[in-house]
Parts: sequence; structure tokens; C-alpha cells
Amino acid sequence: MRKLTLSAILSSFIVLTVFSQEKWDLRRCVEFATTNAISVKQADIQKKLAAISLTQNKYSRIPNANLDGNIGYQFGRSINPTTNLYSSQNLSFQSFQFNTDVTIFNWNRIKNNITASTYEADAASADVEKAKNDIALAVATAYLQALLSKVQIDIANVQLQQTKSQLSDTRKRVEAGSLPELNALDLEAQASRDSSNLIAAQANYQQSLLNLKAYMNLDFALPFDIVEPSLQNIPIENIAELQPDAVYQIALKNQPAQKANDLRYQSLLFASKAAKSALYPIFTAFGGVSTNASNSGVPIVGTPVFLGYSTPPQYPNQVTIGGTSYPVQTPEFDIPISKRSWGNQISNNFAQNVGVALRVPIFNGYQARSNYERSKVDIKNQEIIKEQADQKLKQDIYTAYTSAVAALQQFNASQTSLATAQRAYDIASKRYGVGLLSTLELIISQSNLNRAKIDLANAQYDYVFKMKVLEFYKGMGVRI
Repeated sequence: MRKLTLSAILSSFIVLTVFSQEKWDLRRCVEFATTNAISVKQADIQKKLAAISLTQNKYSRIPNANLDGNIGYQFGRSINPTTNLYSSQNLSFQSFQFNTDVTIFNWNRIKNNITASTYEADAASADVEKAKNDIALAVATAYLQALLSKVQIDIANVQLQQTKSQLSDTRKRVEAGSLPELNALDLEAQASRDSSNLIAAQANYQQSLLNLKAYMNLDFALPFDIVEPSLQNIPIENIAELQPDAVYQIALKNQPAQKANDLRYQSLLFASKAAKSALYPIFTAFGGVSTNASNSGVPIVGTPVFLGYSTPPQYPNQVTIGGTSYPVQTPEFDIPISKRSWGNQISNNFAQNVGVALRVPIFNGYQARSNYERSKVDIKNQEIIKEQADQKLKQDIYTAYTSAVAALQQFNASQTSLATAQRAYDIASKRYGVGLLSTLELIISQSNLNRAKIDLANAQYDYVFKMKVLEFYKGMGVRI
């Protein structure tokens, strides 16, 4: 027990060490998520079920074959299974039957069912790809959000260091008597606020990592951190190459959801043909063999054996014919009688049958007709689902393009705002250094600069994400 505990502790330590030493990039996060995410596993299970249905429909072409056997005890007045006559004796019996049948013609029902199942299996595979794409996009979103939270930590940390530097310089001036104590107190209050902002940014980052772990289905207790790629090195398509109508036409062909809808529509068409075939006659061929045995089978009468002559006691010993006396004697024979063996009964009772059957559906509670009518409604419903999905896809792409254009404009505006705020802060710092600016005005200028940095980071990450969504719809995957 002690060895097992030490082994478990060492294994856990090794796992924790590996996770703590490595940082995950987006590619690794996506690969892990597409393998372990619950939604992907659920889609994969449905894919396996569809494959099983396809295999079953394929095997329906093979003739059916069944072997039956029974053994029992019979008493009272009943039919003897070997003589086929009524008797009142108790007996034990056995019987065996083998039957087979094969469909000769059923209006292509089997073929249509196989085709429908093939399309459904392909649609289930497309569902798996859709689940992987969805989780990949969700992981990329969470990854970018975590990166943004990390940038905000850096911004908050720089802000805090600047405030501490200013506080140190101001404290020296206060001690020298060139500035009032109020200036130092204002900066101390600002340093406290900056420290609080830093703690909040760190908490947001940890929360972002937890959200990312949730999408990846990764144990929350494991140490986890991400690689910080430079935004300037993230590949982004030119927005002119991502015009919404062109992206939509491409997405109709490469998005798994659209493929799945098309495949299910084809599957329902063939399923409807299979349902319609149930309205028509079906031809089948059949055959079988059977045999039985019991402990009361037909007896076997053997060859009589002559034993000699004897004088019956009820008759005279002699009879006179024509004046001549003759002795009266009766021949005696031994007739052996025995029951048939089990093997002989099985062999002698062996029967065979073969034939052709025709089944004409006349009335079955309107079941066949209802199934056919329901299949036609399913086709109409799938057409609506497909149209709705395509419309939603088009709306999402146009919305993403509009958002990307707005995000680009916001990013450009944020760059201008940051440059202006930086110049204002530089001037304010110089004026504060020579005593021409109050501490409150310096704090305001510093806060404006900090807000401009945060706004720029938000705008930049928002723009990158919106562009990645457009690239995703274009079939380029998730690249960071």
C-alpha cells in the first residue's frame, strides 16, 4: 500500500511538473480540445451509431437464417410428435428446425435504406468536424481573451511602477520642503488604486485561463499557462480579400454544418423511397429443414423366430380325419419388438421445405402509408432547416465583416488616441517636474494614458478576433 501511494504521488508530481514547465500555444490548445471536449466526444458517439446503422442495413442483403430447438415433457391427451396421432401417454420429446429466407424483390427498399444510411453516416462525420470547428473557434476566442488579460496585467504593472517612481520623487521633494505633503498623499492614493487594478487584472487573467480550460476539458487543478505571441506576428488576411459575399459562397461549400445539412437532405430522399416501397408487394424465397424424436416412437417389429410346436390345452389332443387320427399342435414364434433409437428417429423424421412467398400489404393500420407521408414531411422540414442554417451563416458572415471593419476603424482611432495621450503625459511629467502642474492633473494625465493603452489593446485584440472569424468562415482554420 505504501509503494502504491508513493508511486501515485510521484506520478502526480511528474504530471504537475510537466504542466508547470510548459506553456501552451493555440495549436496545442486546439488539438487538445478537439480530442477531449465533451461536445466532440458526443458527436463522435453519434458518428459511431450512424456507422452501426449503415452496417446493419448492408447486412440486410444477406439471407436470414435461424436455428430453433426445444425439449420438453408431454402428458395428458395430446399428439405424439413422432406418430402425429392422439395418445394419452406421458412422453418426453425433442425437435429441431432450421429456416432461412431471402428477399427476391422489394422495390429497392434495401438498396435505398443502404444509400440513406450512407448519407447519414457521412452527415454524422460532418457533425464531428463541425463540433471540432466550433470548439476550435471557442478556444481561439478564450485564448485571445486570456492574451488580452495578460496585456492588461502588463499595462497595470507599468502604471503602478510609474506611480511608485513619481511617489518616490515627490516624497523627496516633500522632505526637502519644495512640495506640500498633499502631493505625496495623492500619489500614495493613486499607487493604491494602481495596485488594486493590477490585482484585478491578474484575477481576470486567471479567470480567462479557467474559461479556456473549460473549453478544452482540462483539469482545473493542473497548472496551466499560455504562450504570448506578438500581435504583430499574427497572420491576418487583408480585409479586401474577405468580402462577405465571396466568403459566404466559399463557406457554403466548406463549412461542415452546411455539408451535414446537404447530406441529411439526400439521406431523407432515399429514406422516403424506402418507405414508399412498403406500399407494394414483396417477393421472398424460403427454405428449411426439421426433425423430432420422443421416447414413445413407432416400435420396430423384428423377424419372427420359430420355437417349435405345442398342443394347446383347450383343444383335444387328436383329431380324426377320414378314419385317421392326427395329433393337434400349434407352432410357436418369438417376435422381437424394440423402440427406435434417438438417432434413427432424427434421421427418419428429417423433413425439408422450399418455396416462394408473396406478401401483399392490404391493411396494416395505415402504418406504411403514415411512414411514407411522414418521410415527405421530414424532407420539407430538412429543406427549411437547410435554408435557415444558410441564412444564419450569411448573417453571421456579414455581421463579422461589419464588425471587423468597425474594429479596424476603432483600432486606428485608438492608435491616434494613444499617441495623443502619450504626448500629453510626457508634457505633464515635465511640467510636474518643474512644479508647473499639480499632482491631481498629473494623475489625470497618467490615467488617461493608461486608459488609452487599455483601449488600444482591446481594439487590437477585437480586430484580430473579428478577422479570425472571417478567415474561419473562409475555410482557413484558426491561425494565431
